[in-house]
Amino acid sequence: IDMKNASGVKEFVLLGLSGSPGVQKICLVTFVVFYTIILVGNLLIVITVISSPRLNSPMYFFLCYLSFVDICYSSVTVPKMIAGFLVANKTISFVGCMAQLFGVHFFGCTEIFILTVMAYDRYVAVCRPLHYSAAMTRRVCGRLVLGSWVGGFLHSIAQTLLTTRLPFCGPNKVDHYFCDVHPLLRLACADTSAVGIIVVANSGMITLSCFLALVASYVVILASLQSQTSEGWRKALSTCGSHITVVVLFFGPCTFIYIRPSSDLSEDKSVAVFYTVITPMLNPLIYTLRNEEVTSAMRKL
Repeated sequence: IDMKNASGVKEFVLLGLSGSPGVQKICLVTFVVFYTIILVGNLLIVITVISSPRLNSPMYFFLCYLSFVDICYSSVTVPKMIAGFLVANKTISFVGCMAQLFGVHFFGCTEIFILTVMAYDRYVAVCRPLHYSAAMTRRVCGRLVLGSWVGGFLHSIAQTLLTTRLPFCGPNKVDHYFCDVHPLLRLACADTSAVGIIVVANSGMITLSCFLALVASYVVILASLQSQTSEGWRKALSTCGSHITVVVLFFGPCTFIYIRPSSDLSEDKSVAVFYTVITPMLNPLIYTLRNEEVTSAMRKL
């Protein structure tokens, strides 16, 4: 795509989370700490799962990919945001902006699919324990992960192509800390209502359908546990509890942003912090604190 022709704007200015210097200093320190936790925590999980022969079940296979996606996902937005707190000139090139838009949707959507696959894995483990090893073979797990990546890629390509084809002739101030579809649609000098509907339909459909699939799988899991002993309940809830927590933290804000036409951008960017920074940071903590196998494997490591 020749991006330059369609657009008079060669670069955008990211306004970031706040214009106040005091708030920016607090944000700088906070997000440097958060980003360090994201990198260290998720890398630790990836290394632990790869190097520990005991953690070879599908659950850990998916957890390893989830951690890898979390590292990539937060790395698309957070370093640029941190750099923005340090410099007065918060510009991003047109191509850089579109690359960031692509990355956010690619890794975000892949994460949604991997979380859904993890729920399916829990469903098979709890409701079909005798068929589990036959149903969730290495090959099946590999295909599910590959499908998640391909799904994320197709979604992201659609969002990016729709946005790159819009004419931008100024103003070029993006009211966000990264390039996302809604703030960019505001800046296009053309009628973007049709594109806006397609964007909401595309993101909203994926988020909502995956969310409903997740809810359905947990309803079935909980229903099948009614006949279990209290020990069985406790075991199942400990494996599913951490996943439910992550799903609520990630899908809640995602659904809020992408399932409706955007009205208040300042509200949107505060909510976006949840799924681009907070969830990738909490994932390793949530999954390891509740899990004795991972914790003991980490200690050995």
